[in-house]
Order: sequence, then C-alpha cells, then structure tokens
Amino acid sequence: MNFPLYFSKKIAFSKDNKNNLSKVIVYIGRLSVALGIIVSLITISTGLGSKRAIENRISNFSGDISVKSTRSNSSYNSSVLDTKGLDEKAIRAVPGVAGLQSYATVSGILRTESNFAGVILKGVGKDFDKQRFQPFMISGSVPDYNEDGYNNEVILSEKMANDLALKTNDSIVAIFSKEDQKPIYRKFHIKGIYKTDIKLVDDLYMIGDINHVRKVQNMSEKEVGGLDIFLNSTDDMNAAFPEVEKFIGYKNYAEKVTEKYPQILDWVNIFNQNISLIITIMLIVVVINIIMVLLILIIERTNSIGLLKTFGATNAQIRSIFINYTLMIMIPGLLAGNIIGIGLLLIQKYTGIIKLDPENYFISTVPVDLNPLYILSVSVGIFIVSGIAMILPSYLISRISPLKAIKYS
Repeated sequence: MNFPLYFSKKIAFSKDNKNNLSKVIVYIGRLSVALGIIVSLITISTGLGSKRAIENRISNFSGDISVKSTRSNSSYNSSVLDTKGLDEKAIRAVPGVAGLQSYATVSGILRTESNFAGVILKGVGKDFDKQRFQPFMISGSVPDYNEDGYNNEVILSEKMANDLALKTNDSIVAIFSKEDQKPIYRKFHIKGIYKTDIKLVDDLYMIGDINHVRKVQNMSEKEVGGLDIFLNSTDDMNAAFPEVEKFIGYKNYAEKVTEKYPQILDWVNIFNQNISLIITIMLIVVVINIIMVLLILIIERTNSIGLLKTFGATNAQIRSIFINYTLMIMIPGLLAGNIIGIGLLLIQKYTGIIKLDPENYFISTVPVDLNPLYILSVSVGIFIVSGIAMILPSYLISRISPLKAIKYS
C-alpha cells in the first residue's frame, strides 16, 4: 500500500473538513485553480483563433505565397511575370500546395456623380478560385471569368460600396491613367459585394476580369502580373516556400503573405506576446494560491504531523501526504474551470456574441480555436507546475517537532 497516497485520500475525503478552517481553504484553492483555467483557456483559444482567422483571411484573398516579376516596383501596377524558368506544374506538385491562380493589377479611380475613390483592380482569369473567395461574399455572386473577351462584371468591397453609395447590380465608371496617353474609361457592372474585414484589402481592391488589366497595361492575352499560391495550411508556409522558389525562374521572386502585409504580421505577433504574458501571470497567481493553501493546511494540522512523526512516518512521507492532499483539492477546480471555460468558448464559437471592430482588429467577431491539445496542456501544465512548486514549501514539515506539536495541540 502507498501510505502517503492512502492517508492523503483519507484527509481529503474526511467529513472532519466540513466544519473547520479547511473548508474555506479548500474553496479558495479550488476557486483560484478554476479561474486560472478559465482565463488561460479563453486567452489561448481566442488568441490563437484570432491569429489563425487573420492569417486565413488574408491568405484566402491573396494566397499564402505570391510570385511577382523582379521588375515590379512599389506601385500597384503589376509588371509582366517572366515565363522563362517558371514551371507552374512543378509548383502545383510541391507538398502543401493546394492550388494557384494568376492575376494582374492596375490602379485607378472609381467615380460616381457625387463622389470618387482610389481603387486597385485585381484582374483574375479562368483559374480564379471562386469557392475560396465565396466566404467573403455578403451579397450578389461571383462572376465567371473565363478570359473570353471582356467581362464587365466586378466584385466591389463593402467599404467602397458604402463610400460611393453603391449596391449590387449598380454600374460604376473606372478611370485608368497611362503615361503620355489619355485616361482610359471603363464602365463596370457590380455583380457582387465582398468583405474581408481586413482594412488593407477592403479599402483598395476590386475584383474583375484580367483582360481589362491586360488592355490597360498593354499585356498580351497570355501574360499575367503574378501568381497567388494557396497552401493546405498556413503552417506549411515555411516548408513550402523554399521549394516554390526553385520553380519560379530567375527574373521573378516569391513573397510570403506575411512579408506582403507586414502590418498584419506585427499585429499577429502581438497575440503571441499577449498569450505568453497572460498565461505566465495566471500560472504565477495559481501557484502562489496553491502554495498558500499548502502552508495553511500544514499549520492547521501541526498536531497531526506530530502524531505521524511519533508513529514513525518520515518527513518525506508526510510531505508527500500534504502535496497529494493539495493536488486532490485542485482536481475539482480543474474540472470546473474546464467545464466553464469550454462552455463559454463554445457559446462564442457558435453564436459570435462578442463582436470586434474590424478597423482595429481585422476581424468582426472573436474567433475561437478549440484545440484539444491546448486544452489538455493547460490543465496538465498547471497541475504539474503546482506540484513541483509545492516541494520547497513542504520542507516546513521537517522543522515541526513531534514533542512540541503534541504538547501545544
């Protein structure tokens, strides 16, 4: 029989704990553990959920990796992608690559009778991934861009539609300027309206036929301005990127989406820092509370410690008894914290009750990532760290004299 474990259970489940100081101490210990679990679960799940949601949104719009010409400058007018050495078939075969689509961009101005706004027309063709773009649509539908002639149907962002007082099925005039030439006017039909919640996208981009961009940029019917490469997961980016670079040619370069939008990368990194900071603080709070519970229980049961020593129990055995006892106190707190924390997260996941301002957060609702591994890691981590942290304070037991403990009890 494991004497320390057996005695710990006897103390933990003893009815004598109902009417003494232990009752209050036990409640305090369990409450601190439950709160620590709840805050930690919410922090990790919403933090990682927000990070993943932002990465997925920007990746689904512009690809995890973009391939451009080295002649491209800081303007929004894309240069022609060099085809020498570019092997699209090999890129598609790279592990982790889900697909790719060609595009070309040109900057211009949208004009109505009463207002105007700057715009980047992102021209896409027959390889445009409509299914990937569909979650962004809030009204209308995604046009078919089959590169057969000129399709005048476009998808406008909700932000620009609101600024220009436009809606689905309205018409809009776009003006594109070229060096030493007269401006080019194009009239487009708004087929759909999208919203990514990412300000850098919604403020600028309009989706349309790549042939219009080719016409403005004097490209041939086969030339493109770049490739958007989509991966099965953003986690595959670091592994896939060097493999993709091998097949893009010498006059082109590849760019990760995190490099393309560094502001978003900085914002995502804040989540990592906040998660680490909050988890550390909560772990310290829980450990301090559990150590205080242990010390108070030791002081309260000084008489019992004296008796155990008199009967031949070693200091190590008695320390094990009280550490086990305190860990048993934690278990109901762990269970309650997980039930409440996961319950709150499930409510948010399926109702989206807590909203965010996309102007500041790039997302409109608090996303939740309920990863079982993280949930288990929080509970196990707090449990193990608390157990280790109690070893040093438990040495107070070795300073208790059996004679004095019994004499003054």
